[in-house]
Amino acid sequence: MKEYQRKQLLERIGRDGATIGTQIPDDIEIQGETLDLQTFVFEIKRRETIPPGERDRVDQAKRNLRRERIERVERIENNEVSYAEGRELAESIVGIDRALNALEQLEPVDLEAESQRQAAADTKRWLTFLTKALGRDEGRSRNSQ
Repeated sequence: MKEYQRKQLLERIGRDGATIGTQIPDDIEIQGETLDLQTFVFEIKRRETIPPGERDRVDQAKRNLRRERIERVERIENNEVSYAEGRELAESIVGIDRALNALEQLEPVDLEAESQRQAAADTKRWLTFLTKALGRDEGRSRNSQ
């Protein structure tokens, strides 16, 4: 895979709103086991809150999904796959993000922590905008390239 293709894939999975319109994968293989992800998420989400008996199962699923997401991102970052495989991985990562978002929405909301996350995301978007507006790429100005 070419470097610009790798960067495009990483940008795709890191983009704000990447999960909008994305489907939760029907199933996903995590650590050698297949999880019927879409059914699991919809079954839990249908209840609107996580029942006490299911909390451990949901927490374990979220940990496994986060771990799998990291592993898949690293495969793209380390250029271990072809571009076609990277595209499939990127789509699966966005699907994992969608599933994680759905599962996270079931948790009670800590307004202060959420406010801090929003402020951090706003700052990141602002810095990204400024970097692009000033014509800087990875810390270098256009004149020094």
